[in-house]
Amino acid sequence: MALTKDKKNEVVEEVSQLLADSKMTVLAEYQGTSVKAMQILRRQARESGTKVSVIKNRLVIKALGTNDKFKSVDTSVIKGQLLYAFNSEDEVAPAQSLANFAKTQPSITFVGAITADGTLITATDVNALASLPSKEQLRAQLVSTLSAPLSGFVNVMTGNVRGVLNVLQARAESLS
Repeated sequence: MALTKDKKNEVVEEVSQLLADSKMTVLAEYQGTSVKAMQILRRQARESGTKVSVIKNRLVIKALGTNDKFKSVDTSVIKGQLLYAFNSEDEVAPAQSLANFAKTQPSITFVGAITADGTLITATDVNALASLPSKEQLRAQLVSTLSAPLSGFVNVMTGNVRGVLNVLQARAESLS
């Protein structure tokens, strides 16, 4: 069913808002992916705060033109059957969601991504981003790195106390 002009304008406004709010918008080809698989992808992506949409390329190009910071984006890569993954909280989450899903559905391939400042990055760079740890994993690594010296110090201090206790225990056993 064809979209009316009003509906197209609504879609352009919605996409323009998604682009403006998104820290990273990932473009990927999905040709050959079943509807059921797309539903699973959307559900999994939603868990990380990512919105996955299939939008007509013409409308996306029009939405890019309505925002000043996206006017200079090279739209030559926007062709074919594409899906768009938006995330307003995490730069890496859209790429990771699609990359994780692509492990089971190889029909999903990256085309590129548009950053929050209007820079188009290549599919190779998006693959590299997808392999980065998530924010939660980076925070956990930072906490463990910061706590490692303290843990080592505590282990050294308890080792001395443990040594004294072992000597006292051995002395008590020898007297009994």
